[in-house]
Amino acid sequence: MMNGKIVILGAGHVGSHVARALAAGGIGQEIVLVDLIREKAEAQAMDIADSLSFPAVPMVVRTGTAAECADADVTVVAIGKAREPGQTRLDLLGDSTRMIYGLAQEMKESGVGGPVVSITNPCDIMADCLRKLLGLSRFRVFGTGTLLDTARLLRTLNEQTGCARDRIDACVLGEHGDSSMIPFSAVRIGGKKPEETAGFDSEQALRRTHEIGMDIINGKGSTEFGIGQAAAFLIRSILLDTKAVLPLSVHLEGEYGLTDVQCGVPCAVGKNGIERIVELPMTAEEREALGRSAEIICKHTRLADEIIAGLE
Repeated sequence: MMNGKIVILGAGHVGSHVARALAAGGIGQEIVLVDLIREKAEAQAMDIADSLSFPAVPMVVRTGTAAECADADVTVVAIGKAREPGQTRLDLLGDSTRMIYGLAQEMKESGVGGPVVSITNPCDIMADCLRKLLGLSRFRVFGTGTLLDTARLLRTLNEQTGCARDRIDACVLGEHGDSSMIPFSAVRIGGKKPEETAGFDSEQALRRTHEIGMDIINGKGSTEFGIGQAAAFLIRSILLDTKAVLPLSVHLEGEYGLTDVQCGVPCAVGKNGIERIVELPMTAEEREALGRSAEIICKHTRLADEIIAGLE
């Protein structure tokens, strides 16, 4: 088990499954669940704490308040409403922006210790709002971005080709949403270019990467296990200072030819958050696709900025 205090703001489907994945992996020494409905946070904490008995794990899972972000090694923001069938993540923008604004005021009062990881949808836009409202650097406040999209891509490529997921080098860039893109020129499947691999289908891979989330929501009402495990892996990378390169939503300042947009790109992660942005070689067509996705993020970021201006 590794040391570290992790505060999770929001104890709904996503927040509770992040906590459960952390507990199952022995990631952190103390997990603090915070929710507007304290009874829900207490129930989630008790349920997860029960799971630590077999096998026995010396970890504390409890409830707390947003003030505990001050000495947290990692803070996770997972507030907000779940998507309904037929909704895109961008449809959640209004409600999520108002929630993030209120939460940021609480966090600013007590201060924030370690990196802040935002999961709230629409992920890229809410991470951008939180970064600006907290007044922290782009490398300390960032979103899970296309990390979950990448998990879905890896599963899809595994199903297409039969190659083990840990032998596939691929990622999704851009919006955590329907405009995301895949730089296939940088993909390797078992060390080979994708077009050299039997069963590979680029159009189907991109389509399934976009569709899987809604398929899960239509089937059971929410997505939770995938993002829980993805976020836990990210937090593990931070606590252990592994320098893992993961696709995260970070504010770009010229990288990939993009400026002033919070966008999913590969980032090296360490104990202080993002340490550097990794720029993949891409074709002109791939850069255009990433640019189109960034434009959609920018458009909705401006809408969120307008909502916040009306609240101040």
